[in-house]
Amino acid sequence: MKHEVPPLSLHVPEAHFRPGDTPDFGYLNLPAAGQAQRPSMDAKASETRDLAFGLVRVLDDEGRAVGPWDPKLDAETLRKALRAMMLTRAFDEQMFKVQRQGKTSFYLKCTGEEAVAIGQVFALEPGDMCFPSYRQQGLLIGRGWPIFDMMCQIYSNSLDRLKGRQLPVLYSAKGAGFFSLSGNLATQVPQAVGWAMASAYKHDRHIAATWVGEGASAEGDFHHGLTFAAVYHAPVLLNLVNNQWAISSSQGVAGGEEATFASRAIGFGIPGIRVDGNDLLAVYAVTRWAAERARSNHGPTLIELFTYRVAPHSTSDDPSRYRPGNEEQFWPLGDPILRLKQHLIGLGEWSEERHAEQATALQEEVRAANAQAQSHGILSDGPHHEAGTMFEDVFKEMPWHLREQRAELERFNAGSEEEGA
Repeated sequence: MKHEVPPLSLHVPEAHFRPGDTPDFGYLNLPAAGQAQRPSMDAKASETRDLAFGLVRVLDDEGRAVGPWDPKLDAETLRKALRAMMLTRAFDEQMFKVQRQGKTSFYLKCTGEEAVAIGQVFALEPGDMCFPSYRQQGLLIGRGWPIFDMMCQIYSNSLDRLKGRQLPVLYSAKGAGFFSLSGNLATQVPQAVGWAMASAYKHDRHIAATWVGEGASAEGDFHHGLTFAAVYHAPVLLNLVNNQWAISSSQGVAGGEEATFASRAIGFGIPGIRVDGNDLLAVYAVTRWAAERARSNHGPTLIELFTYRVAPHSTSDDPSRYRPGNEEQFWPLGDPILRLKQHLIGLGEWSEERHAEQATALQEEVRAANAQAQSHGILSDGPHHEAGTMFEDVFKEMPWHLREQRAELERFNAGSEEEGA
């Protein structure tokens, strides 16, 4: 008698909650703060399994720093980190508004994720090269890059150093160790690994760090980068920001339903650590550990920063179409700014009054920078760079065919001016 075999079925990951649902993140089973162990700097990948499947947390529910990962940062550093996170949020709010006013075409906020960029850039050294994705504007702010310059790039105005060639928010700042952003996602991962390999080859001491979202980690570039990083022990930090959502698909579509993203590292022979991305102290501590490991020739680390995207994916996105409108209110790991504020107040190094005063001052700083940037033009009205600049900054020596094209453009412009006269 034939055995009845059920037909094959295909599993399609589905978001836990959809519009109209009441979110309940109890399924995450988050470990308590202070539970994760801190391994030695030269730990093998296999020794980090618990860290890859767990969650490094330092700040407890009362805002106290507990456990072996507490970096014991001084109060002044904590206040600087808080200011940088608050400035990043104020910058985001302002630029989101001007996009809605039609003064630029596009913007991406990092609301709720400020501790990722600020915590990590504070843990890196100034000469370390950052290869970011498009939600790490805090890297520039944390390194003291002028927000005025960032605004000029967003407006593509006459002072845009990139001369209008990049989509708004795709910054490039060599002076800040900030590699040119690309709209093609995950390409920055092999680039960072290659830069780190070159740094090691030259016997330099600077390391590289790269950031990718959990959605883009499904791209081949991410896995190619991990292979080279593992084989050559590249001094690189591979940061995967799991904010639960790609543009409209949940993290399960990229593979987060079956295992943590940090656990992918172990199969490559790379340590993997999953950290509370809304806990600045935990982010700093794990990043510092991985940076010292890389600088000591122990190779790369994959860090999964477990956080939540509060804002839309971009100004082109309407998240109410695919997730509950109030989902962020149920996120169990809270707001990174409020958590650090609570920690500082608990230490006696901050207050609600000082916090409110700083928020007002930063909003005014952002408004002043915005007014100054707009005085040099906005995307919708100009002035912009001349069309002839498209031939510049491409080759060290301009080849003949571009010289001919530039001359043709100049003749065309001269003829148009004569007709106009």
